[in-house]
Parts: sequence; structure tokens; C-alpha cells
Amino acid sequence: MKAIALLEVQAMVAAIAGLDAMVKAADVKLIHVEKRLGGRLVTVVVEGEVSAVQAALEAGAAAAKEVGNVKVCEVIARPHPDVMRFLTTG
Repeated sequence: MKAIALLEVQAMVAAIAGLDAMVKAADVKLIHVEKRLGGRLVTVVVEGEVSAVQAALEAGAAAAKEVGNVKVCEVIARPHPDVMRFLTTG
């Protein structure tokens, strides 16, 4: 079953540290990055199997917390096609 994991952090460095940990921890693929406020608020989204995105999110949040502030972490199993279209547009 496919899923997505969203990790929103304060600061680009925390986002990079979190993403690095996510892709190293599990078989997930980066599908979207959203930068707001000049990179002070960054959301990264990865996709993969449910267990993989859960493991990746745990690792990513832990790594990001070491260097910055984690705002939101969420796993969405079987996201609706409209959600995926929203994430992959543009």
C-alpha cells in the first residue's frame, strides 16, 4: 500500500538533515518540497510503502529536531489521487 509522509520544519538546514535521514532510513522517494517565508519554513514529502514512510518520518523528525524546530509530521496512507496531483503539479 502506498503512502506519503510530510515533514514540516523551521529552517532549511533542519529540512535537509531530516530529508537525508528519511531517504537513508527507508525505501522512500522525495516527491515534493515546499519552501515558504524565504526557506524559513520547509515541507518535504516522500512516498513509499506505509511501513517505509513511517520509519522514514521517525528518522527524519529525530534528525531535524537535533538542528532545528519540527512543526508537523504526518503519514497519509493511500492518499487520494487529487492529493498526489496537488503535490506533483508545478
